[in-house]
Amino acid sequence: MRFEAFEKILLEIKHLELKGVSSQLKMAPPFRKEVLECNKALIPDAKTAAVMALFYPNKNKEATLVFIVRKSYDGVHSGQIGFPGGKPEIEDANFEQTALRETWEEIGVQLTAIKTVCALTNLYIPPSNFIVYPYIGFSKSTPIFKLQPSEVESIIEIPVYKLLEDSFQIHTKVSTSYGPTVQVPAFNFEGHIIWGATAMILIEIVDMIKEILKN
Repeated sequence: MRFEAFEKILLEIKHLELKGVSSQLKMAPPFRKEVLECNKALIPDAKTAAVMALFYPNKNKEATLVFIVRKSYDGVHSGQIGFPGGKPEIEDANFEQTALRETWEEIGVQLTAIKTVCALTNLYIPPSNFIVYPYIGFSKSTPIFKLQPSEVESIIEIPVYKLLEDSFQIHTKVSTSYGPTVQVPAFNFEGHIIWGATAMILIEIVDMIKEILKN
């Protein structure tokens, strides 16, 4: 899909009602409801973070979405694929500013180059006790990425047309912080497995794009 055409879809998305939990659950691990019930006392004091789903034209002018591969470290999200983002800093006026700043810090896209489209449904992540506030944004120009070496191992660029193909949605076994491997819904883009919170955020975006395309 050419970015010029996709930009018009993005501008329509901000007028849609969010798909919310009904979308997120399509990509939720099977044990999510039980874990939420066990963690409900922790949620009011959960830490917060914000992420940016950043669309842009690639070198061929195709609409593209960027993901980051996190560095390996001693933590529950080590080596996982996600969106650029992180925790708020004192200078951030709101979660949107957090998402923009973290995108600049982690992959080098200037704040002034990104236009925020809308906020998505927030999401609680039990293993790390975070509530994540996701945003959709886009850059009209092809970014020159500069990765933050301490946090980002690499980036993955996925054309939008692949996001919309159901054949990339699978079930696969993953290792979790709760113990042995379990089967979860996920996206598989040429061997890049996206599951958990990132997949739950992504499916809401996909559902909203598909709604625009149907009209």
